[in-house]
Amino acid sequence: MPEPTEVDTVACVGAGVIGGGWVAHFLARGYRVRAWDPAPDAAGKLSRLVDAAWPALTELGLADGADPANLTVTGTLAEAVGGAGFVQESAPEKLDLKRQLLADIDAVTPSDVVIASSTSGFSMTEMQTVAANPKRLVVGHPFNPPYLIPLVEVVGGELTEPWAVETAAAFYRHVGKSVITMDRELPGFIANRLQEALWREALHMVANGEATVEQIDTAITEGPGLRWPVHGPCLTFHLAGGEGGMAHMLDHFGPSLKEPWTRLEAPELTPELRNRMVEGCDAEAGGRGIAELIAERDAAIIAIQRALRR
Repeated sequence: MPEPTEVDTVACVGAGVIGGGWVAHFLARGYRVRAWDPAPDAAGKLSRLVDAAWPALTELGLADGADPANLTVTGTLAEAVGGAGFVQESAPEKLDLKRQLLADIDAVTPSDVVIASSTSGFSMTEMQTVAANPKRLVVGHPFNPPYLIPLVEVVGGELTEPWAVETAAAFYRHVGKSVITMDRELPGFIANRLQEALWREALHMVANGEATVEQIDTAITEGPGLRWPVHGPCLTFHLAGGEGGMAHMLDHFGPSLKEPWTRLEAPELTPELRNRMVEGCDAEAGGRGIAELIAERDAAIIAIQRALRR
């Protein structure tokens, strides 16, 4: 299997919004990209997407040799994956289509090349059932637009071998992505489940006349949304406990989990769950004390607010 530093050509199968976003990202990182999509107008749409993304990518900073001219739209799937050191599939979210397409990609791609799917909902265990060589199939779930949002969630299926997950994670990090290597398959992955929980509660509030759409959006953009880019929800609550951190927050506010503040049923706050939250925040803080974390948060929020005002 090629090392991440040895890959110079990436194949992108599927050139819609997500696939096109991947194409733009890989081009900006200096790769040659070979794309294939069966839609007759795919080449034109892909070219327009890359052109639209290029100013933002230029502002972020392009890698040496980055050039939209490094894109080739091929006439066949085999041409796209030929010579590629990594394959990113981004076809529509239809299980039968995904299964067959991954099997087709597998059939024409060298056996040491990892094939990753951008699926946002299916597990790799579901999708790898008809591939002849399922051991190198992984999920590489991005967020839209892939050329701007760093996160990629990586997880294998029951038939995926560990080397494929490790290789995919290493490659994504090499191309500038922030990678979560998941410990196990989970419907909706991690980030989707979190944003879906917020989305469903928002729908409940609108349906029941408890809040307007504008009030809900303002509640996030002018409230907790300003803190989340800095520390995320767990470290945010860690700071809510003051000098006592997450331990004090849970001991003090734990009973509120029984209050009807959301339609989601809260888990029982067992000693084990409490300890895992406390230990997780301590690990994430990495030796930074509460005062240091607060200073970090405050400086970042000021920078975010200034940027938004601009």
